[in-house]
Amino acid sequence: MLIGVPAEIKTLESRIGMTPGAVREAVANGHEVVVQKDGGLKIGLTNEDYIGAGAKIADTAEEIFASAEMIVKVKEPQPHECKMLREGQLLFTYLHLAPDPEQTKALLESGCTAIAYETVTSPRGGLPLLAPMSEVAGRMSIQAGAHCLEMRQGGEGVLLGGVPGVPAAQVVVLGGGVVGINAARMAMGMGANVTVLDNSLGRLGELDGLYGPQLKTIYSNTDTVDEYVTNADLVIGAVLIPGAAAPKLVKREHLARMKNGSVVVDVAIDQGGCFETSKATTHLEPTFNVDGVVHYCVANMPGGVARTSTFALNNATLPFTIALANKGYKQALADDPYLLEGLNIHAGRLTNSAVARDLGRDFISATAAIAA
Repeated sequence: MLIGVPAEIKTLESRIGMTPGAVREAVANGHEVVVQKDGGLKIGLTNEDYIGAGAKIADTAEEIFASAEMIVKVKEPQPHECKMLREGQLLFTYLHLAPDPEQTKALLESGCTAIAYETVTSPRGGLPLLAPMSEVAGRMSIQAGAHCLEMRQGGEGVLLGGVPGVPAAQVVVLGGGVVGINAARMAMGMGANVTVLDNSLGRLGELDGLYGPQLKTIYSNTDTVDEYVTNADLVIGAVLIPGAAAPKLVKREHLARMKNGSVVVDVAIDQGGCFETSKATTHLEPTFNVDGVVHYCVANMPGGVARTSTFALNNATLPFTIALANKGYKQALADDPYLLEGLNIHAGRLTNSAVARDLGRDFISATAAIAA
């Protein structure tokens, strides 16, 4: 199979779909790989590195989209890229379709087959291709939040860990999944007072067993969200419903009762955000202010540490990339029901029920779509 790896074009996005090591594995399995010129240069991956791994170099994305049977990316295709996709072509990347009706429409019209990293599952119920970036984003959320609490960034001027004689900041994490636990670990490591809210008693029990009294675990409901969010210095939105739009847990009326200069970091923004006031921002202009509360809502947070993120992502995606190339997508999906969960679009049909529900579109099961 001819695998194409274009450079990412989202604002300040320097990750790339395949590392030279991943290319070497694909070539060893009998496939050809074409990588866009300088696609990994910003993170120290040179054209020579890719050529040494067996890749060919293309000058433009247009060449890659025109020739490749499978496109491997990191971020969702931008409008210009959607126009280059074609019927029968396989796209393997993050999609986050639920809050993005325009991208969904463009992919449906292209006729391509699109497998989304974020909805591939595992036998244990996890999201193995989302987890690496969730780990990165969770850890980054505390770095970003601590920076935003500084006066120059519009924050209230609070040091996350405090100092002797001065209390540490109150950090509230909404969601105890991969993002949430990585955020909590970072915040605790910096000396903050940390509370995790989740509506799974089982998960809260696991976190309590891991961290004991160092981490406060609270069952999430309307009353506890209201109490803890309004008293926090920093709130991390780490809520995820696989494939679906994030629930709006924090309303605008909460902001009016938060401290002036407090900060919210919405890691769920890729799925529409869990704060009612959230709107996607970029690394170029990462924050905005609503009712005195600083909002950090960068939709590709891991792109800020692109080298770490690229290698972490490839560690997870490579086995699936090789399976799709070795077997073709039909056989690969038939052999692996967890990879099948990643199929979001096939030949003009939407195959993810959560996305279809949120966008008000018709849905066909992945199995039926492929059989058709």
